[in-house]
Amino acid sequence: MASPVDPSTRKRVLRVIFFSLLLDLLSFTFILPLFPKLLEFYRNAEAPLDDGAPPSKTLLTSVLGYLNAYKAAFARPIDSRYDIVLLGGALGSLFSLLQAIASPIVGTLSDKYGRRTALLASMAGNILSVLLWVVAVDFRTFLASRIVGGLSEGNVQLATAIATDISDANSRGSTMALIGACFSIAFTFGPALGAWLSTIATVAANPFATAAGVSLFLIVTETVYLYFSLPETLPSMAATATATTKTDGSKQPAEKKQAPAAPVQRTNSHFLLNLVHMGFLLFFSGMEFSLPFMTYDLFAYTSAKNGRLLGYIGLVASVLQGGVTRRLPPLVSVRVGVAACLASFLLLARISSVSGLYLAATGLAITSATVVTGLNALSSFEADEGERGGKLGALRSWGQLGRGLGPVLFTSVYWWAGRETAYAMGAVGIAAVGVLTLVGLKTPPASVGGRKAVKVEDEKKKL
Repeated sequence: MASPVDPSTRKRVLRVIFFSLLLDLLSFTFILPLFPKLLEFYRNAEAPLDDGAPPSKTLLTSVLGYLNAYKAAFARPIDSRYDIVLLGGALGSLFSLLQAIASPIVGTLSDKYGRRTALLASMAGNILSVLLWVVAVDFRTFLASRIVGGLSEGNVQLATAIATDISDANSRGSTMALIGACFSIAFTFGPALGAWLSTIATVAANPFATAAGVSLFLIVTETVYLYFSLPETLPSMAATATATTKTDGSKQPAEKKQAPAAPVQRTNSHFLLNLVHMGFLLFFSGMEFSLPFMTYDLFAYTSAKNGRLLGYIGLVASVLQGGVTRRLPPLVSVRVGVAACLASFLLLARISSVSGLYLAATGLAITSATVVTGLNALSSFEADEGERGGKLGALRSWGQLGRGLGPVLFTSVYWWAGRETAYAMGAVGIAAVGVLTLVGLKTPPASVGGRKAVKVEDEKKKL
């Protein structure tokens, strides 16, 4: 293993990661509560339902035609109010599937050319994506914005790789929890801020230009901040950067060279970790997407009430990540989260009260605070320094594949067979993921839990 990063450098880089990722995720979450009204705006402009005239042939009318054909295949009638929700879900799935394609490429490039270079290139794509949203007066331009964003969004996985570069075995779990906290904070406040900004009209042709403009401002600010504040953290390149400068301005190697990294002794296969990540998000994302349908059917929830429910989940997850998750060994974190997810699925299949809904939401908050954070940490322990970007990118790719397919598959069962069957099926799927985590995954020796186990075993041998 390479020599540890200086504590002051680690603290500085962590601060840069935290603030930049928070800006990025706040910008990303602005659009989430706007999807229904945003897509409704494009539909009214390009495919109106009540003007009596046949709609003109546009990209949006073609997409809606395919979605209506899909909806008509179900035995249970699906209310037309869900047309926009289905379209939003289709765009969300497209974004995730594009991420599944791009993530391994971004990660591998960061291993070759450095984290900083890859992150700044990703930011350039993000700026273009949000700029397209600012000028999106038609659905075609908005779709282009989502495609560019899906292919270029590498901030999360690169922030994870950077956090891994600068953390040792003792601090790995708490560092990953810090990244998870960024998610929870952003998803707690970002959607509400985006919804408020959407009420401020600045451009008649694009009613959402204010939210898009503020999002663009945050992304540009983040890019400038990263350019001036983020050092290179890829161990092989960071070691080169420590060269000192002679009095004549030329470079010379630092006096103390970094020792070559020892090969990692793998405890868990990356295939198994990736499979667990994909399986978990396949069912979890399906549940997330179906939740507004369920709350509307059972409790006639409005968007505001659903927003409060999601805000509660984000707030509880933030508290847990700040106080609990960062202290748990990664494998324990994953197992606790999967167990909480299973309990929530079982509750959602049977609940008939708002108190039951919030009890299930508490389990989902625990899940949000633990599983992905733990899997990222486990994957980082199983990767050599020169391949972490690629391995973490592959982990994210498999997860995004599950996130892309989950909503379509889960809601199909929801409409074909009903709520109880859908959530019972989800419970069975999460239980299978739980078995994989209990039987298949083991604690890496380098992690906190692994070192404790080795220490106990050594003590037994002495006795």
